[in-house]
Amino acid sequence: MKNSVWAVLAAVLWMALPAGGDPGDERILLAKDAARSGDRNRLVQLAPPTGHVLDPYPEYWALSNQVARPAEVDAARIQDFLQRYAGSWLAEKLRGEWLRNLGRRGDWAQLAAEFQNMEQPEQDLKCYQFQARLQNGDRSALEEARPLWFSLVDTPESCVPVLQTLVREALVSPDETWFRVRRLMEAKRLAGARAVASWLPADQQPGPSDLDKASANPTTYFDRLPINFSASRQGRELALIALARIARDDPQAAYVRYARIDERLSSTERGYVLGQIAWQAAARLLPDANAWFKAAGDTPMSDEQAAWRVRAALRAGDWRAVRSAVEAMPPAQREQADWSYWLGRAHQALGNREAGRKEFARIAGHPTFYSILAGEELGQTFTLPAKARATSVDEADMARQTPGLQRAIALFRLDLRTEGTREWNWTLRNKDDRFLLAAAQLAQQLGIYDRAINAADRTRNEHDYSLRYLAPFRDRIEPNAKSRDLDTGWVYGLMRQESRFVTAARSGVGAQGLMQIMPATGQWVAGKLGMKGFNVGWLQDPDTNVMLGTTYMRMVLAGLDNHPVLASAAYNAGPGRAKKWKDSKPLEGAVYAETIPFNETRDYVKKVMANSVIYAALLEGRAPSLKGRLGTISASDGRGGSDLGSPAPGAGLE
Repeated sequence: MKNSVWAVLAAVLWMALPAGGDPGDERILLAKDAARSGDRNRLVQLAPPTGHVLDPYPEYWALSNQVARPAEVDAARIQDFLQRYAGSWLAEKLRGEWLRNLGRRGDWAQLAAEFQNMEQPEQDLKCYQFQARLQNGDRSALEEARPLWFSLVDTPESCVPVLQTLVREALVSPDETWFRVRRLMEAKRLAGARAVASWLPADQQPGPSDLDKASANPTTYFDRLPINFSASRQGRELALIALARIARDDPQAAYVRYARIDERLSSTERGYVLGQIAWQAAARLLPDANAWFKAAGDTPMSDEQAAWRVRAALRAGDWRAVRSAVEAMPPAQREQADWSYWLGRAHQALGNREAGRKEFARIAGHPTFYSILAGEELGQTFTLPAKARATSVDEADMARQTPGLQRAIALFRLDLRTEGTREWNWTLRNKDDRFLLAAAQLAQQLGIYDRAINAADRTRNEHDYSLRYLAPFRDRIEPNAKSRDLDTGWVYGLMRQESRFVTAARSGVGAQGLMQIMPATGQWVAGKLGMKGFNVGWLQDPDTNVMLGTTYMRMVLAGLDNHPVLASAAYNAGPGRAKKWKDSKPLEGAVYAETIPFNETRDYVKKVMANSVIYAALLEGRAPSLKGRLGTISASDGRGGSDLGSPAPGAGLE
């Protein structure tokens, strides 16, 4: 770009700086633009420090651009940067990029030396380190890497040689190789499945296009199975893969086809297919799912399958199956609050109240969905913890003077939210409660509400729920909630989950503003209110956004039995889906929430409902019963429903 053009751009950026901007801000913005466009020469010009709090960023962008070109790496400059900014987010990020460069070049000695300085290495870097250790003759790396065979789905390129070595050294069996092929096919990773299948013994390898056919046209593939398909391992495995693929689209059709060949399969193979069919049926809320899970017996299941096994039993009201499904989970999954709560409920339903109380007591006392419900089962109403003592002047000064927080605040000022969020989160790692509270207070004072919540959410022993559950914009939110006869705690609970009170929040699918309204939904609601000339820019105005969002909440609530669980699900996924997820019989609200098929919506509804109870405690001085709010979901009328509009998914700001 010519210098004259850069001068014009710099002038425009300077005029656009927010009040209180630093005179050097335009250099940072120009460097960011140069980094985006790959303008290496401009980056070099803008990299030298000028005394700006964000000086590391132009220098980092220049070095990062250099690291992407292995032949041009200046190791001395990189080391100098890493030493000057040791412990910073940018140092961690640059070190990771350099390690990838070293791994691609096979510089194993340097990689091994530098890897030990990484604080939070990603999986691809861990695999490069495994490779470095193997090059150095350290065979213990293989034992440490072996669990990847069973857990890794998205396989970084650096991990492939490690997995191949496990096969070559006979540390995984053919059975385990087929296990990985199945799992990759279940996860729609066809290329990865093909690669792993090529590592099978020659007499078990499927034909070059067999996996493709079983995946692309599973019904045709299955219906044309040769009469003697079961005579070979690959023949049976391809039939299982085709059935699992059919189940993804139509579990009942998969079961019909399974019944044709079940006698030609081993008990282990039958368990696998039934587990796949049951899983897909459960995720579609089909009533046969519970019976199919039972028929699958003790077949090994992924965490996702194991979770749906519990959900299918909950939906069926089969408490014995709930208990056995939770108890069959791997220990780490079994210990999660979700499953401890449902195991406690199963013990209660089956008459073992003491065992149930032990499960509830283990998870009660936290501000989360299942912890609040567990406390209520023990007769405890949710109460706010004692408020931490106010931060001192020294504590506040320490937070303000912390370089990482200073950089984050400057990045937010320049609307570089992605970089600001990463800088903020990295700086808060391993900090004690007093620092976290001071950081939260600082962010609140600056109006960076999502980071205030983020910091306050991290405390372990001292808490300030007025920061963790901020209630800004009350002069806008409370009048809108009251005029539409909405529970203010519910409105705040939903808004906290949607945007973390970031007025300019925008989701990946286009939802905008405090209440994350999709443009189509905003236009539809505005039309219902008689507002003409709708413009997407309205959604960025807090007053209009809250007015449209609360109006939509009232419309959805009125159309869904005035039930906040259904309305919360509808706000995230659409009213039609919320109705579709009902059962043919009345359903406990907590069971409905747990069996929502969409992972995002299920998590969203739980958090919104838990938030609403906590906000009630803050705003009204006493928390209502969460179980009471969840209530009972009425039986489906069998007609389903059409969406009122196109509500946005949550912004997911953490």
